[in-house]
Amino acid sequence: MAMTIHGATPKLLKNLRHLVRPLNSAPPSIAAVVSPLNIVEKTHPNATGPPPAAAAADTSVLDFDDVKGLFGPVSTAKLISSSVILHMAAMGPVVDMGTWVMNSRVMETPVLREAVLGVVKSTIYEHFCAGSDTEEAGQTVRRLWDVGLRAMLDYGLEHANDNVSCDRNSEEFIRTVESTQSLPPSSVSFVVAKVTAICPIDLLRRVSDLLRWEYKEHSFHLPWKLDTLPIFSDSSPFYHTPNKPDPLTPQEERDLELAHQRLVKISEKCLEHNVLLVIDAEDTSLQPAIDYFTYSAAIMFNKYEHPIVFGTIQLYLKDAKERLLLAKRAADKLGLPMGFKLVRGAYIRSERQVAASLGVESPVHDSIQQTHACYNECASFMLEEVSSGRGSVVLATHNIESGKLAAAKARDLGIRKETQKLQFAQLYGMSEALSFGLKNAGFEVSKYLPFGPVEQIIPYLLRRAEENKGLLSASSFDRQLMRKELKRRLKATII
Repeated sequence: MAMTIHGATPKLLKNLRHLVRPLNSAPPSIAAVVSPLNIVEKTHPNATGPPPAAAAADTSVLDFDDVKGLFGPVSTAKLISSSVILHMAAMGPVVDMGTWVMNSRVMETPVLREAVLGVVKSTIYEHFCAGSDTEEAGQTVRRLWDVGLRAMLDYGLEHANDNVSCDRNSEEFIRTVESTQSLPPSSVSFVVAKVTAICPIDLLRRVSDLLRWEYKEHSFHLPWKLDTLPIFSDSSPFYHTPNKPDPLTPQEERDLELAHQRLVKISEKCLEHNVLLVIDAEDTSLQPAIDYFTYSAAIMFNKYEHPIVFGTIQLYLKDAKERLLLAKRAADKLGLPMGFKLVRGAYIRSERQVAASLGVESPVHDSIQQTHACYNECASFMLEEVSSGRGSVVLATHNIESGKLAAAKARDLGIRKETQKLQFAQLYGMSEALSFGLKNAGFEVSKYLPFGPVEQIIPYLLRRAEENKGLLSASSFDRQLMRKELKRRLKATII
């Protein structure tokens, strides 16, 4: 019999704002045990940030003027190439052209395909990807480890449509976990898995529909359902499922069980090799099934003080804060250690387009300021959970202000690096100043490393680039600091 936890009491939801303190608040001062981040109070004009009220906090702990300290471990050649590639990636027409070429008939001509892939491999692929296989990715992990950064290994697999593909993808995830044993201890913080790669995509949509209908109609019975944590709140989007869905067929139930067993095997391998597993998020049409898989695996494997299986919450969604609180509180009641990766989200365009086409309210926050506020409030909540020993969190952000606020909050709460329950993360090739600034301050920082054959990874990268144009354009902050460091080095060489 599956455990059913449909949601919180109205009182709990009503008091949500009292349970989640903003990042610019903290309990009585605790002696700082993490060296302060040298962040200046002034917000850089090219860096997006939270609403003015949040930015007004005392977070003057990270000095971006110390470019030598930020980029000391980075070679001059790497600084030059990074600055050029980030400049190209920040240009909307370049991203649009790249997307068009990769999806055009040009790629059907062998000679042209080879030429295009060669150019892409020597530029954006080498900058944003860790390599073509576990061996090359391992070399990247070692380079990061040498400069004090950790790695989140993400074998770049996308949607699968059949069990043969799912089995093959599952084996790739397992090989990724096994590859960590040849790397320096603790150099890999997480292995990343995508449920869309180990369960047929159409089945995930079916499961998501059935889970939504069960939430709306409590008498609706799902005989295949495993124990899980709350997946929805009352404010979650349900427009993807306007009508009662048909039950899963016997074949679909068998396929669902196969998918579950694949995730179990991956989780078992992570437990065996002492590597944490984080499940990536998807768009709202699929996310209920993703959360179902994630939480059922967490209930099975998060048996000790440190969780093995982490979920991902996309905080540009209006219901994200409530869902986080509901899942965390339910986990606490079960005595279940639960970890979350907090991100802003990567499907803003498609989410808004789908909602608009259906004539319904978008599930995404109406403004970037609301998204910033939601991220910062949830980060604050999870940092307090970490401080009290009841939670683990990965704060995945490229936002300078969110990094400042979270670092200051962690410092004030006395969260020690050795607790290993707080991790900051940024994409490989992005936000180097923030990554090194946090690392220099004594925080654990990971870089998110996609890897795999170039033909497999490029569509993955282009999809991310299309959805994250704003993020890439905001890289001007990093580029400015890189140029400043290059000028400093040139001046030092001449003198």
